[in-house]
Amino acid sequence: MSERKLFGTDGIRGKANIYPMTPEIATALGRAVTHYFQGHTKRKKPLIIVGKDTRLSCYMFEQAFAAGVCSQGGEVILTGPLPTPGVAFVTESMRADAGVMISASHNAYSDNGIKIFDSVGNKLPDEVELELEELVLNLQLMPVKIGGELGNAKRLKEVFGRYLVNVKSTLDNSCKLDNMRVVLDCANGAGYKVAPMMFDELGAEVISLGVNPNGQNINSNCGSLHPELACDHVKKYRADIGICLDGDADRLTVIDHEGEVVNGDALIGLFAKFLLDTGKLKKGDTVVGTVMSNLGLENYIKSLGLKFHRTKVGDRYIVEYMRDHKCILGGEPSGHVIFGEYATTGDGCLAALKAIEAMKFYDKSIRDLVREVSLYPQLLMNKVVKEKVPFKEIPVFQKELKAAEKKLGDKGRVLVRYSGTEPLARVMVEGEKLEDVHTICENLVKTLSKEIGS
Repeated sequence: MSERKLFGTDGIRGKANIYPMTPEIATALGRAVTHYFQGHTKRKKPLIIVGKDTRLSCYMFEQAFAAGVCSQGGEVILTGPLPTPGVAFVTESMRADAGVMISASHNAYSDNGIKIFDSVGNKLPDEVELELEELVLNLQLMPVKIGGELGNAKRLKEVFGRYLVNVKSTLDNSCKLDNMRVVLDCANGAGYKVAPMMFDELGAEVISLGVNPNGQNINSNCGSLHPELACDHVKKYRADIGICLDGDADRLTVIDHEGEVVNGDALIGLFAKFLLDTGKLKKGDTVVGTVMSNLGLENYIKSLGLKFHRTKVGDRYIVEYMRDHKCILGGEPSGHVIFGEYATTGDGCLAALKAIEAMKFYDKSIRDLVREVSLYPQLLMNKVVKEKVPFKEIPVFQKELKAAEKKLGDKGRVLVRYSGTEPLARVMVEGEKLEDVHTICENLVKTLSKEIGS
């Protein structure tokens, strides 16, 4: 497969207004997406949904992308701020040809990104992204539209309600949120309106945080990557559960009633048991994780009589495997959880409702429920790098890596990879002894820092 020039693990992402995240690229991509889907639709003019989170630069990118669509003869519906899973759902619900989410997810407000969905809400496969790259970088490959061939754009607010109703419908009718107190941190992001409304309409007492976006405070000391304030509020208000979304609300961090963060892999283990006990899963079915998933989770899944499969990092790779092999549960330790029966991407609000449904089903706290999932000590450290040199081409690091793997044996593992969206090298170490995990991880990061660190 050709080397990717624009797309990373999850769409195109980078500093807003610096290549490749520029209005010019967004306009060219709008043209490319329209041109591509003109060959895959019965409509005369492809219909494309464009949603966004709350970053200041989203105004710039939604307009630029929409201009590209219109100039290539497509029609655009602008949804305004809407969670990524909401864009995926609305794309299918409105029978659009494609959906686009403008967001850099959990990154700082100065970053932005563009994710693309097909007509049924699935993220595009690598080969289609490469085709779009070719068009973006060679605009002459697309015909110029004029006169009545040009498209148009309009802004619709009612799509917000479609997503709200859909996610609420995934909750079992017997599950009531009355008398539940929920701390909800929306990261000043795409879920700042829809998430509090959802839990309120279901009867919960909602204590909302991160619901005052100003264009620059998305993910700033709040949300799934910074749950400290939410943890304090859970303890202060004696809440039953805390839910922290990220900037585009496609993932979550759960906090138990003691104010402690629940490990993402432990949450996936709980969901596997819950789906098994409620008849959604049966013995021999497969739960999907990634190469980052904890060995303890894999062992727990297998102890339930289920299979466990690992994909590359990225929820789109999980979804692809789930779709191809008819799996209904997958997820990442970062908090992306995919319930294949209801969604085509990670959905923080949906996963939160399922966590509460499990609490009601077992009549136990989330703390007690995840205690059954015994995880290996794991440490993930990131190092900013000046360039992404293949690890095999760094002899000193390879020597250190082999020594680490020999020490861990079959009781642990080391995973080293580059971020698909940031200039980071990620080193993850698992093992039976926490002390060994720390020592090995720190040594590997120090070596990388010396060889290729920024």
